[in-house]
Amino acid sequence: MMFSRNFVCKIIIAFVITIFFACSKGSSSGNGNINPAPPAPPLPPVGVNDVDFWLTKNDQSVLLQKQSTTLSFGTTANVYANIDVDTSQTFQTIDGFGFTLTGGSAYVINLMNATDKANLLKELFGSDANSISISYLRISIGASDLNASVFSYDDVSAGKTDVNLDSFSLRNDETDLIPLLKEIIAINPSIKIIATPWSAPVWMKDNASTIGGSLQTQYYNVYAQYFVKYIQQMKANGITIDAVTPQNEPLNPGNNPSLVMDATEEANFIKNNLGPAFQSANISTKIICYDHNCDHPDYPITVLSDAAANTFINGSAFHLYAGDISALSQVHNAFPDKAVYFTEQYTSSTGSFGGDLKWHLKNVIIGSMRNWSRVALEWNLANDPSFQPHTQGGCDQCKGALTIGGTVTRNVGYYIIAHASKFVVPGSVRIGSNIAGDLQNVAFKTPDGKKVLIVENDGADATFNIRFNGKWITTTLPSGAVGTYSWK
Repeated sequence: MMFSRNFVCKIIIAFVITIFFACSKGSSSGNGNINPAPPAPPLPPVGVNDVDFWLTKNDQSVLLQKQSTTLSFGTTANVYANIDVDTSQTFQTIDGFGFTLTGGSAYVINLMNATDKANLLKELFGSDANSISISYLRISIGASDLNASVFSYDDVSAGKTDVNLDSFSLRNDETDLIPLLKEIIAINPSIKIIATPWSAPVWMKDNASTIGGSLQTQYYNVYAQYFVKYIQQMKANGITIDAVTPQNEPLNPGNNPSLVMDATEEANFIKNNLGPAFQSANISTKIICYDHNCDHPDYPITVLSDAAANTFINGSAFHLYAGDISALSQVHNAFPDKAVYFTEQYTSSTGSFGGDLKWHLKNVIIGSMRNWSRVALEWNLANDPSFQPHTQGGCDQCKGALTIGGTVTRNVGYYIIAHASKFVVPGSVRIGSNIAGDLQNVAFKTPDGKKVLIVENDGADATFNIRFNGKWITTTLPSGAVGTYSWK
């Protein structure tokens, strides 16, 4: 059967009109208006995130990643352990976190192409969200054992001396270290630098060797002027040296280079030579004594007990290849007006990521801070895949925070420091927090009022509360993991 086009159109129009009136009748309110659709049931409230949480796991499956978990302060009771953060308890002010920028570290970083190097330096020393914000560096006065070769700033021919320091020159550091420091300072002008010698020039020593031996007393004044020239010439290069120690590891004669300086010798050098030389030259660089292991707190105590030396000394520096980190508190308690610094600990090529993450967070970061340290520094910033360069006899298994060789690998040392440096800025103050079972931790208040809590889980997987001002958030850390928590 055939229908005309007009007929079909009339049928369609009639159908639409019928549907419209049927719908209107079913939804009419009786006053000619059409009711709106009933409101949807309310969604359950979404918690406001009060605490940012950054996590690193010991199996490397998560590496300094910000977590999406919502952590809201509340008062719902639970059975979990509490870490109480207390801003009414205040301790030391923090100068920063970082590494030793060895000559070898500078060398391998400078081998990178310009773009990659610039991006890496911004990541390390910048202050934006993608940076880890290293705020403190240690460098060597002359060569350390992680330079390609041994040198001082005043090397002369065998049998010669240079008591007027006419041959003094920074030229051995003008190729890599000094140019790189200038680039770093351009990124972070407020970065602090501590410098220390591994050895005096050979002609000043009693064994005429770069290894071991002692500084001859006849050269104490000359050596003090060596420090003065160093600080002045670095300043002329735009590099401010915030602090020096008279000798790296003064009880270790076996490194290359190295020099032995016992506590009485160091006290004499500081009070009779180095301190007065700085004073005469109007140098404000801090003098920090010791700079060696925690097994001999008697050393800095002896130096600081010398009243004349004490007046020139800002504090004491420590490593932890022997002894216990509590030695820092022992020295602090004996001389509470003097600062404490933790200046070196290396991670080994033979170590494991998980083992080193746990131990260093517990001791170097949390341990040093809970024992009054103003800084926490890991050892070398960078080396190549063969753990080079180093001197003959120098450390051949010191693993840099970065391995640089075609690509950049971020090793465990990078994450150890980043969990503090990224969040705890210079000028922050350590505040109160309790150790809850195996949850090692330390807390800070930053200059802008943020609270930062670093937690290392030294035991089994754990759920716990972070309690502040009568409220708490509940969070979980896997075994061996580290978390940094921050909130306003």
